Amino acid sequence: MPRRRATIRDRCDGDLRALVDVLAAQQSTSGYPHRWPLPFPTENFIVRPTEEHAWVAERDGHVVGHVSATTVPDDEHGALWSAGADRPVAELGCVSVLFVHPDAQGGGVGGRLLDAAAGWIRGTGRTPVLDVDDRDGVAHAVYLRKGWQVVGEAQFEWQREGSPPARLMVLPET
Repeated sequence: MPRRRATIRDRCDGDLRALVDVLAAQQSTSGYPHRWPLPFPTENFIVRPTEEHAWVAERDGHVVGHVSATTVPDDEHGALWSAGADRPVAELGCVSVLFVHPDAQGGGVGGRLLDAAAGWIRGTGRTPVLDVDDRDGVAHAVYLRKGWQVVGEAQFEWQREGSPPARLMVLPET
């Protein structure tokens, strides 16, 4: 029996327990998040103080993925994104906390979640940005295929010691 297409919808509070399980299920293969187990409640990784909107992918009544849109900090990373997008930090929005259950990977769920967040950010008049530590991996390839451009590199406090800088990406107007 073929798998049904996932539905993308707004995240609700009732999704958090399932999202904790999805994040845990995909962590060993994706390496995301980098610190595991997290040194704080996993719900605080998924729902962030800078979050503006969030979505889940649901298939056959089960949550299988997540993404959110967050504000961009006015710091050294924001300045790099700002320069790369040629827009002030306040005119940027960050695609964040994107993950998909291993059983749902490879079917376009991650790409649809990415499109939902980027489209929402665009709808607010801002330019979508993101960071990726998956150097030349699947996630990085998906972003490039969807038109994202690398505009810089930076180290973040969440990266493993000795890891190469994360790539900062911008989705320019088409």
